[in-house]
Amino acid sequence: MNHKNGTDSLRDFRTNRRVILLSILAIPIGALSAVVAKVLIWLIAIITNFSFFFRFSSAPVTPQESHLGYWVIAVTVIGALIIGLMARYGSEKIRGHGIPEALEAILLGRSLMEPKVAVLKPISSAISIGTGGPFGAEGPIIMTGGAFGSLFAQLFHLTAAERKTLLVAGAAGGMSAVFAAPVAAVLLGIELLLFEWKPRSFVPVAVASIVAAMMRVPLLGPGPIFPVVPHATLGIEALGAAFVVGILTGIASGLATTLVYSFEDLFKRLPIHWMWWPAIGAVFVGIGGIIDPRVLGVGYGTIHQLMRGELLGTALIGLLIAKTLVWSVALGSGTSGGVLAPLLIIGGALGALLGHWLPVGDPGLWAMIGMAAMMGGTMQAPLTGMIFVLELSHDLNALPALLVGSVASMAVTVLWLRRSILTEKLARRGRHIAREYSVDLLELTRVGDVMEKDVPSVPAEMKVIELSNLIARGDTVLSRRQATLIVDQENNLAGIITRGDILRVLRESLAVPMTVLEAGQTNLVVAYEDESLHDAAARMLKHDIGRLPVVDRQDPGRAIGYLGRASILAAQARFYEEESVRGRGPIVPSMFEKAIHSLSSDKIAKNNTPRPS
Repeated sequence: MNHKNGTDSLRDFRTNRRVILLSILAIPIGALSAVVAKVLIWLIAIITNFSFFFRFSSAPVTPQESHLGYWVIAVTVIGALIIGLMARYGSEKIRGHGIPEALEAILLGRSLMEPKVAVLKPISSAISIGTGGPFGAEGPIIMTGGAFGSLFAQLFHLTAAERKTLLVAGAAGGMSAVFAAPVAAVLLGIELLLFEWKPRSFVPVAVASIVAAMMRVPLLGPGPIFPVVPHATLGIEALGAAFVVGILTGIASGLATTLVYSFEDLFKRLPIHWMWWPAIGAVFVGIGGIIDPRVLGVGYGTIHQLMRGELLGTALIGLLIAKTLVWSVALGSGTSGGVLAPLLIIGGALGALLGHWLPVGDPGLWAMIGMAAMMGGTMQAPLTGMIFVLELSHDLNALPALLVGSVASMAVTVLWLRRSILTEKLARRGRHIAREYSVDLLELTRVGDVMEKDVPSVPAEMKVIELSNLIARGDTVLSRRQATLIVDQENNLAGIITRGDILRVLRESLAVPMTVLEAGQTNLVVAYEDESLHDAAARMLKHDIGRLPVVDRQDPGRAIGYLGRASILAAQARFYEEESVRGRGPIVPSMFEKAIHSLSSDKIAKNNTPRPS
């Protein structure tokens, strides 16, 4: 390491000891998220028993087991009416599946969430799912866990970025507890909520997820929740088939996303208040439940049947069509519920159906691959999709195929759709989100790489009017910069004077001519050539200045460069050139030259070879 110029002080990560505090705070958040998950699942069971079986019980039960007939429509409509009233007179933020609302709080609300959202969201979701809504519990628990994480963080003196970390910790903890999937919960936090991969945020989120997974065992039981018999090691033929399934599922993902927002647009055209939309959507949910009861509720039993390959033929076709339509209408109506469980059912049904025409594997395997691909494509989160299905099933041998399927599906949707099903809702509110992860260009660039080494300087005793005249005459060094460095008799840096300082002095028309040192700034903020451009730019923003003298770290009185806004833009221009300008590398011409030289040498040698007489 270079100890002379300070390069050894640069770190791979900017994480400091605050991460220890955040990790400690994440422990109770993870535990609380697990308790909230338990309460939510208990509420769903209570409401399902009351709505479909007219009894007060928390025993696990599904709407499919009831025999209400056409009364199912009334049950779903009553539940939707209650949700509409709660949204209108309680909080509109309980509408939808929760993740876009969490995103909005993180990116636009400084990670501050209201207490009533933490209470109303799980209740409204439990009512929605308990009265037959075709949703899962994961979206609501992500929203609710995030709300509790945000509320807990507000008790302490934290930055908005630190509150974001604890909000996501609560969301990940809730998902980890519901599905016994701590790794997928962390990946979901990274891919969908954090928009960064930093130890500062990654470590506390992982802590909360692990704590919630441990708390799940006494509260809800151990995982996996959908265990299957592990498949044999998959060969190249199976991976090729997984690619095909991924591509086709990606197309289905795009169609499903388009369908959801098409129904939302239809509801917006209705000449009635949005409070009534969930009830209208619930009519279609009830009709779908009469046609195929498996579309009602969370459908965890149906997911497990698909993974075990127990649903075949026309049953898959009916489930695929009915679930997709019912879910799209219900979600488009703005009711409350999650998207992960429906995506698993739709993707699983499609994968199992495609498996009938594939030469390898069984319907259960292709259902799992379809689930991962549907999540990867619709949510554009392939890592979450494949690890989520892996943790649900504990079928490690399927992991390569899950990877192929989810990545292929995401490739289709990112090329086809401008946004995912999650970010489209925010975009419709005028808030665009860029989700690509990349290292900050300013972090990679050193000040010395872009600073101007032709340092403009004037002696401290020079009069301001003299400098003004030099600039007015178009001096090549002084006129093209907004500031000029001031040096003393020993040529050491003494200050800096800007165009604004010059104009101020000239405007005041002082009787006694002022020197540049008297008019300029002597309390200097400087940069060093070995530090990152990010640090220098942050210093500019902090002090509200547009340029910095660059000095020698070992001899701060010696100016060696000048950093202005134009230098930072030059770094951005270099990045743009790397991204957009196409051309062959130097190795290609050199290879051609060698080949031509070799051919020419062979030709010369051949011509010089004596021919037999």
